Amino acid sequence: MTKGNRFGSLVKSEAELRAIVGSSSELVRKKVITYLDHNCIEFISQSPFLVLSTSDDSGYCDASPRGDKPGFVHVLNERQMVIPERPGNKRIDSLRNILVNPKVGMLFLIPGLGETLRVNGTATIVKDEELLKEMAVGDKVPLLGIGVEVEECFIHCAKAFRRSGLWEPDTWAAKNELPSAAKMLFEHAKLSDSSVEEIHNRLEEGYRDRLY
Repeated sequence: MTKGNRFGSLVKSEAELRAIVGSSSELVRKKVITYLDHNCIEFISQSPFLVLSTSDDSGYCDASPRGDKPGFVHVLNERQMVIPERPGNKRIDSLRNILVNPKVGMLFLIPGLGETLRVNGTATIVKDEELLKEMAVGDKVPLLGIGVEVEECFIHCAKAFRRSGLWEPDTWAAKNELPSAAKMLFEHAKLSDSSVEEIHNRLEEGYRDRLY
């Protein structure tokens, strides 16, 4: 790729930004609420997937997927929820960020539905055994949970999903045309004692045996 600044003319103030984009409607301005009402709780109960956004104390950001059966996020009340921390790769980017900067943003998705639910708040890392047991799958209790104190939530329109065709199988590429995660890991990590096939097998073993 070509190096150097290719961005050209930049927007440098909110006034300039508003002059280009315009102002939001009254409906958009008033749609934000500060708690989980019955509509938000119903949405979360049907959502099997969310994206969790965090940043560290220097402002470096991270967006991490979280997924399980619909309703896997445990709503305690209109102000509090807990996301179970299932087994991963032990980078714990989100958890480390929360320790130094607890502000988080979440985007809840429901397959086939274009609208998403955005929830912002303050997070903590939960190790309460009784609470974690409520989110067990079989005999697998999560080691930790991410507790969130809700501060903002609002519905987000479906334009991005309409434009992308995300839920429309006719727009999807053939599986043999998709990027290979194993190949990317092999070329990025550059481990001398591995191969694409070995990394592929490791991934498949983890998906098969260590989801919980």
